[in-house]
Amino acid sequence: MKHTTTALIFGLLSFTSHLAHADLIDDAIGNIQQAIGEAYNPSSSRQNDDDRYEESRRTDSRQYDDRRRQLEDRRRQLDDRQRQLDQDRRQLEDDERRLEEDYDR
Repeated sequence: MKHTTTALIFGLLSFTSHLAHADLIDDAIGNIQQAIGEAYNPSSSRQNDDDRYEESRRTDSRQYDDRRRQLEDRRRQLDDRQRQLDQDRRQLEDDERRLEEDYDR
């Protein structure tokens, strides 16, 4: 009985070991096939990289343009506020001058 259990355990271990080796071999064959495919068709791999780069660049450009427009809008708003404040200041100075003139009379 002891020998049967040992043989059974040994058999299972060797069977799983062969499955693990087979899996490694399948992965290696897949990697080799991919490398050969890329070697014979380098443009497709490069094209995908180029497409991703271009898309990324377009996205970055759109984000830059959007942010730039936001900053320009903010600058215009601040300029408008500054003009309004300047006008209010002139009005205040005019009112102050009139008050002084009226007081001096």
